Amino acid sequence: MTNVLARPKIAVSVVFVLALFMSIMDTAIVNVALPSIGNEFQVSPTSVGAVSIGYLVSLAVVIPASGWLGDRLGGKRVMLGAIVLFTVASALCGLAGSFTELVGFRVLQGISGGMLMPVGMAMLFQAFPPAERMRASAILTIPTTLAPATGPLLGGVLVDALNWRWVFLVNIPFGIIALVYGLLFLRDADEPVASRFDLRGFLLSGLGFAALMYGVSAGPEVGWGDPLILATLAIGVVLLVALVITQRRTREPLLALRLFGDRLFRSMTGVMVLTMASFFGVIYLAALFLQDCLGVSPLVSGLSTFPEALGIMVGSTFAGRFVHPRLGPRWTSVCALVLAALSIGSLTLITSTAGLWPMRIILFVLGIAIAHIFVPAQATAFTNITGRDTGAASTLFNALRQLGSALGVAAITTALTLAGGQHSVPGDVYPYHVAFTIAAFIALLGALVAMTITTSRAEH
Repeated sequence: MTNVLARPKIAVSVVFVLALFMSIMDTAIVNVALPSIGNEFQVSPTSVGAVSIGYLVSLAVVIPASGWLGDRLGGKRVMLGAIVLFTVASALCGLAGSFTELVGFRVLQGISGGMLMPVGMAMLFQAFPPAERMRASAILTIPTTLAPATGPLLGGVLVDALNWRWVFLVNIPFGIIALVYGLLFLRDADEPVASRFDLRGFLLSGLGFAALMYGVSAGPEVGWGDPLILATLAIGVVLLVALVITQRRTREPLLALRLFGDRLFRSMTGVMVLTMASFFGVIYLAALFLQDCLGVSPLVSGLSTFPEALGIMVGSTFAGRFVHPRLGPRWTSVCALVLAALSIGSLTLITSTAGLWPMRIILFVLGIAIAHIFVPAQATAFTNITGRDTGAASTLFNALRQLGSALGVAAITTALTLAGGQHSVPGDVYPYHVAFTIAAFIALLGALVAMTITTSRAEH
């Protein structure tokens, strides 16, 4: 039994799934607790958003350097170190005595969370040979899809039955199990590589992504015309442009932008960015629609959005075994994104008197469609990437994936606000229908990008 648990594929899968589930769920679960946090610390609804924004900004700072850290120190050391820091930070968040302390501890969570996804994905794809990458991608789909759907549901239960502090304390058991298992069975696939740290690239990428993430995350709440938002967005764009220019001239760059020269990696990354924008936008919007428009409780809202996760789990099985091997990456992604767009568009037919089951069924179908994008994209994107470049490719893939999620929520929130969502009354579905339409349009853009995917025999 011990030998089975120590197998590289099983060890990496268990540790990564537990750590990633904990990290992603934390993002979703905290949103449910924000009103309670604001009430306890007497913080305005606008200011309490710092709990989420602080996490996202620190996450954006660390992700670009995570690939170098994994290559330099070894994936196991970085992964387990990140798990320890995230678990400790979660405990500190649950014990925070002031709002300032809570935001500071959330920044620590973001720093550790920024290392988990890129390093873990690199380790996962190093453990699985290219012929088994579809299996690895299916494993990766479990936490990336189940966690966002489980978070609001579990958060509603914890806040209603206990208090907001438990949305952080619930991470501790996951962290302890992942840490103990990793210490016992996890092994590095390759020896650490000694390479020079690109300080200029780190500063430009960290500050650029942080500024852009802050502007995108805070813009819908503060207002896109706010001078601070405009300044941070402008600074972020300028720094990232400077990053691209300097990285192309650096001998050992922090971000291996040359990997975008591979058409397959470039196309699949673009598909994933737009898919994440649409997917996370819909998850965020569906919860608001159910609670603010239809008037259901957080618990019922979580139960009603959970079918999307069930659809993804069902779809993941068919995507890897039946659909992708027959249609290939291009047409699997195109058809899935078109189905996703139609499903999201169908949500505009939901009225305030329609009941919950039509929406649950639509979200289940949407989950099936999303699975047929996630599984092939995560596996196919790395087809032409060498083992040495896996860490660098994972860093790029996840940095843009995270940015896509934030941009999706920002676009959906902005559309909702412009359509009158801030001043709508219970039962007014129009603002939400407008926002769902934008999410469907983003999915269609993803389908257009998917048409650029190459389908040579090797890549198929």
